[in-house]
Amino acid sequence: MEIRLQIKMNEKLFLRNPEHTELGKKIILHSIQLIHVNGFESFTFKKLAEDIGTTEAGIYRYFENKHRLLIYITAWYWSWLEYRVVFTTTNIKDPETKLKKVIQLLATTVEDDIRTSYVNETILHQIIIAEGSKAYLTKHVTEDNKDQLFKPYKDLCAKIGDIILEYNPKYKYPKSLSSTIIEMAHFQNYFMHNLPSLTDFGKNKDEVMIVSFLENLVFSCLKK
Repeated sequence: MEIRLQIKMNEKLFLRNPEHTELGKKIILHSIQLIHVNGFESFTFKKLAEDIGTTEAGIYRYFENKHRLLIYITAWYWSWLEYRVVFTTTNIKDPETKLKKVIQLLATTVEDDIRTSYVNETILHQIIIAEGSKAYLTKHVTEDNKDQLFKPYKDLCAKIGDIILEYNPKYKYPKSLSSTIIEMAHFQNYFMHNLPSLTDFGKNKDEVMIVSFLENLVFSCLKK
């Protein structure tokens, strides 16, 4: 029996739900592949249409522009990652172990989830590292935020923040620390591969070292 993972997306992210048609799923699948290979700046709906074998007009029926598509795939990733955090930590009672599991999920290579055939999470994780901040570092972030386009990211931070408070209920900055863990995991990974002089991990390029660094940072803060 085939088990599929269904993630409910904010309807303001799309004009037509891409998960409801084969073309829509191809748009998600091929956009992730193209952005990963060429970068978001070089990505266009014209190139996407050529890659799929459809028309630009067909793609515009699903997304009003490429930035909205970027927000869609990043929001999808955050929702999927929150599910992974919950699934991984549900039966663990010790909050320290929970936090270490979360850091492991954030700072190491993601395995593709076979239940989502039109999303390659391994590649999408690399896009989040390199391009994810472009989803909200815009002049219209306030308007997008009013439409709750970033709610999956906020939900993930809140979930991690709850685990932080389990470990230390008196800690004053759970949301700030949770978002810092996420962003730092991505920045250190990006720097390790592209700007190695900005990290201590550029020589070995070992994700385990990033995990150790983040654990040191988090527990140093929480044990004070």
